[in-house]
Amino acid sequence: MKPERIFFKTVAVIAVTLASSAVGTALAADITGAGATFPFPMYAKWAEAYKKETGIGLNYQSIGSSGGIRQIRAKTVAFGATDAPLSGADLEKDGMVQFPAIIGGTVPVINLEGFKPGELRVTGPVLAEVFLGKISKWNDAKLAALNPGKALPDQGITVVHRADGSGTTFNWTDYLTSVSKEWADQVGKGAAVKWPAASSVGGKGNEGVAANVTRVKGAVGYVEYAYVKKNNMNYLQLQNADGKYVNPDDKTFASAAASADWFSVPGMGISMVNAKGADSWPVSTASFILMYKDPADKGQSAEVLKFFEWAFKNGKGMAAELDYVPLPDRLTAEIGAKVWSQIKK
Repeated sequence: MKPERIFFKTVAVIAVTLASSAVGTALAADITGAGATFPFPMYAKWAEAYKKETGIGLNYQSIGSSGGIRQIRAKTVAFGATDAPLSGADLEKDGMVQFPAIIGGTVPVINLEGFKPGELRVTGPVLAEVFLGKISKWNDAKLAALNPGKALPDQGITVVHRADGSGTTFNWTDYLTSVSKEWADQVGKGAAVKWPAASSVGGKGNEGVAANVTRVKGAVGYVEYAYVKKNNMNYLQLQNADGKYVNPDDKTFASAAASADWFSVPGMGISMVNAKGADSWPVSTASFILMYKDPADKGQSAEVLKFFEWAFKNGKGMAAELDYVPLPDRLTAEIGAKVWSQIKK
């Protein structure tokens, strides 16, 4: 069975398990959420453990950050999930609060035979040229200069990107914007952008991008690290803001998050891309939860808070297993005092 098929089978089983939990002990108590695919593996793992312990199920639709924002604004779910945080003005207008739930990293993944994961290196500006389509062959002189002694093939590069509105795309293009003026001027950052490379293909969700990169020879794309691990994908080592080449893992994500000043902006929507630190992964990001201050279904809202309170306390080990970075106790205490306290019970 091919790696992408294994992954999709796993997702399908988890999704059915979570959805079918609504047939359990108390329909009214089950939690509904929708949004980002970036944290989906983590939410699925938390949900399975939480269901076993409490009997409360989670029906989470992994449909992308833009979809999650639409669903919570339509009030069809108890919480929305997004990797592209809403601005303070939008939160105020919508009557919502926002808080981070988990920290992870977005990774440039490749389908190139003959190389081990992390064996090939790239800088931010060169990576931007790849995604701009200016570098269209793997043996381009700029890639070769960064990888002396490596026999890079005369093979075309196909850029794989998200086809749906995506917080992962927002953070990826935020990074490319921060390291390349040309990218900033021509494309910019956003949950959905016009991809300029002549040879490119879209995929829905982190799942779709992972599947397409695995399928297309010579492809390069970007996915959350849990999808790299689940699909045994190859990836590029990336140069960080301190000029060091680093591999993606929970330690390099944590390094990037170490100096984060969460309450420096309304809604805690800070950017961690290109963070300083010799060990920092350059595309480290948080995934956020959106909830109403005055929810229509206060029972559902209370169950959401119970779920995340449990996950923050009991889910750290599970997060580490998937190479996410759990929030520190000090921060979760502040979230409870400063954010959850705004939600009417």
